Amino acid sequence: MANSGNSSAARMAAGLFCLLFAGLVAADWPESAPEAFPQSTLKSSVDIRSPGHLVLFSPVREIRNEIRSEVMARLPVQGEGQLYEIARDATRQAARAYYLKQLTGGGAQLLFECTGIACGRSNVWANQIFQQPGLLGRDAAQDYVVAATTAEDGRQWLTLVYTVTRGNLREYVWVEHLAVQNGVAIPGYTAGASPVRGPLVVPWSGGVTHRFDWSADDRRTLNDWAADGSEVVLASFTDLRQGETLDQALSRSKEAAESLATLLGKTGISRARIRIVPVGPMVRMNDPARQGDRVEIVVVRGS
Repeated sequence: MANSGNSSAARMAAGLFCLLFAGLVAADWPESAPEAFPQSTLKSSVDIRSPGHLVLFSPVREIRNEIRSEVMARLPVQGEGQLYEIARDATRQAARAYYLKQLTGGGAQLLFECTGIACGRSNVWANQIFQQPGLLGRDAAQDYVVAATTAEDGRQWLTLVYTVTRGNLREYVWVEHLAVQNGVAIPGYTAGASPVRGPLVVPWSGGVTHRFDWSADDRRTLNDWAADGSEVVLASFTDLRQGETLDQALSRSKEAAESLATLLGKTGISRARIRIVPVGPMVRMNDPARQGDRVEIVVVRGS
């Protein structure tokens, strides 16, 4: 019986990983672009209307002056590209997290994301893909994400977010929000709003008692997402401490999630709707915002 229980937990965890790692929104989303990162200034905007706009869904390479990517498409779209400069007291990582929160919160499906040199050369992104020389920066200090969603009228939308640090240490965000011509297939996208929202990343600390570092905005967002009776999944992560066993780390992970579940119960989310998945140190993330002891909250709408 114990082995069977462990097997079920493993299957549940595997399913959750697919939800978490595959995946505040504008009032008219997705017809309107995501709201701009508050600590940024709009520098320019470009009207995009093209029968074959280049969109990449995998890292870029340049071979003999030709753009190469395993998955890319030239799609008939119309929309807008916007260039923002990030304030000096903010970071592009914070801007990226802000846009990701809007996308996942609005039910968008993340189709591809990359960070640093894994994306390819910044020169290619700036000058050949986006045609924005001001985005030329450091190959190790860039990231890119492309997401798709479907509006209530059935129209599909793509949102591309690229951030980069230039040689002068100024940081920029390029956002493209594009309506795709009806009937055109988007690589890797299954049409329809995602039933999964999140994750909301909640760092935690403590032992016997736990302290959760999350904002009032995040708490309101969670309550909005869960208002229809959806299931709330708490995936709890830990770092492996010096001299600590895996079982001990998983135990700490579970205790933190149980503590947060009790807290959520006081806000009106019943324990019966909460599923806890202790992940501990078993999954490592490249995203700087998803490190250390934390609970990642995902809300899954019922069928």
